[in-house]
Amino acid sequence: MRENVIEVRDLTRRFRTVTALDDVTIEAPRGVVFGLVGENGAGKTTLIKHLLGLLRAKTGSVRVFGLDPVQDPPGVLSRVGYLSEDRDLPDWMRVWELMRYTRAFYPDWDEGYAEELRKTFQLDPEAKIKELSRGQKAHAGLLVALAYRPDLLLLDEPSSGLDPVVRRDILEAIVRTVADEGRTVFFSSHLLDEVERVSDHVAMIHKGSLVLSQSLDAVKEGHRIFVLDFPEPPAEPPRLPGMLSRKGEGREWVLLCRGDPVERKRAAAALGARIVEETIPTLEEIFVARIRGSGF
Repeated sequence: MRENVIEVRDLTRRFRTVTALDDVTIEAPRGVVFGLVGENGAGKTTLIKHLLGLLRAKTGSVRVFGLDPVQDPPGVLSRVGYLSEDRDLPDWMRVWELMRYTRAFYPDWDEGYAEELRKTFQLDPEAKIKELSRGQKAHAGLLVALAYRPDLLLLDEPSSGLDPVVRRDILEAIVRTVADEGRTVFFSSHLLDEVERVSDHVAMIHKGSLVLSQSLDAVKEGHRIFVLDFPEPPAEPPRLPGMLSRKGEGREWVLLCRGDPVERKRAAAALGARIVEETIPTLEEIFVARIRGSGF
């Protein structure tokens, strides 16, 4: 069993009449990329604010490195790197000033690694933050979040609004972070293809509730898309155990199901259907089916 870097138990958070988080329980072990996916407003940022100690758990508990981030901010934040969608950096500073300023807060700042990141991201040390493009600001934010080699990297929609090249650079930096000395990344995004590309573990959240939390391999292996062909159009739309979505008409129907694929095949045969195609769905297809279905 690997040590859990993040442990959230039965966390509920309400803002007046809105329930932002509803009885959420997750664990993120050391050395993995943990992808948290959900639509905008699903509760991802609220959860990350609890991990940073910006919000106190009123119901349930939050532990990072076994510590309460509200009760022991230095013990937690000294080991956490953070990059948000807003990338709130001091506009008046130059890149080298930002690096020097941030270095003062972290004894473990790695000057050589910081310079390597600056060159990799092609950041001019004399450029002012306010003069940087959106993508360059994201690179600058990631540089100062990574340069002291934090044990945990928290990324809240880090690639939102960025072009594909910059998004690729950020994802590659995430992978390097995990590969280097077993660091942990907690990565929140509504871009499911990116999460699927880099994550070891995936949690899906919808309207504050946790839909699932499993290793990415288990999520993919536990879902199938079946294309069914019937000798004659069925009298009623077909249903298989664990069905999450369904579309089609006449003789051909497409069903996305969760559960044991072998059992689903037996159930299809019992309906008199022939499976003409079986595929593993993308993470996006699974998420959409889980939260929306097809209204059956």
